[in-house]
Amino acid sequence: MKKYYVYAAVSILGWSTVATVVKLLLGSLNSFQVLSISSLFAATFLLVVNIATGNIKKLKSYTAKDYLTSVLIGLPGAFLYYVFYYTGTSFMPASQAFIVNYLWPIMSVLFACIILKEKMTAVKIIALLCSFAGVIIVVGKDLFGFEWQTLIGAGFCALGAVSYGIFTALNQKSSYDKRNSLMIAFFSTFVLTTAINLASGNMPSLSGVQVLGIAWNGIVTIGIANTSWQLALESKDTAKISNLAYITPFLSLIWTWLILKEQISVFSLIGLAVIMLGILIQIKFGKKKDEKRDEPAAKTLDKATDL
Repeated sequence: MKKYYVYAAVSILGWSTVATVVKLLLGSLNSFQVLSISSLFAATFLLVVNIATGNIKKLKSYTAKDYLTSVLIGLPGAFLYYVFYYTGTSFMPASQAFIVNYLWPIMSVLFACIILKEKMTAVKIIALLCSFAGVIIVVGKDLFGFEWQTLIGAGFCALGAVSYGIFTALNQKSSYDKRNSLMIAFFSTFVLTTAINLASGNMPSLSGVQVLGIAWNGIVTIGIANTSWQLALESKDTAKISNLAYITPFLSLIWTWLILKEQISVFSLIGLAVIMLGILIQIKFGKKKDEKRDEPAAKTLDKATDL
């Protein structure tokens, strides 16, 4: 069991650096430039993993339709999610952006109801309201002061959470191998973002430091973190492992404070706590109610971290 906790710890540490690394990269690059090269690093890493494990052989049975379906399922999570989150981070402090983006677990539950036809219960409604209240608390001062930069950033981060919620529902419904699907999603994201950069004349010219930053973002925060998380979820105690993911935003605050020198406001801490409360309500009470049905909605949270 200990090795599964090690896998989870690797994932949490990797994910916790996302806000800081992306904020540093966005100082000189735009969202599409960062995502283009990051997705190439991520896809290449995942290709190596799939070859090393023999998982790549499963692709031999895929038809053109299977590849296209895998691309369409993956784009909300590998393309739209990151474009919206990166863009949102460019408009507001990294710590706030990461907190608002943590609406994704609740969005996963919401879209499980919409796409997978799972039942919307009172517990889910309370959890949704808690999470949205948390976002309002985080940006409340800027909301009522009409600080448009922050509000635009929060809007993009919320759209990122919605995109990820759609992805998790589609991914849960899909029967394709998750590791191959992840690889296909990031290769297609690389192709799409590169085409956008070429069309707009914004192909990046990277310095050595930028390459290192993007390599960390693609390999560590996307490739290694998600692969190790999938390994962690193979434990016999998925619920405990999954709950560890909610350490990530608190650890992220520490990184943004230490490296970016962003002050952690009381509103950010309270808002994050309220968002976490909403997620925990869904996990604790939603699971008990949903265990009586064939497809528990709480399982959505366990599978939501496939990307």
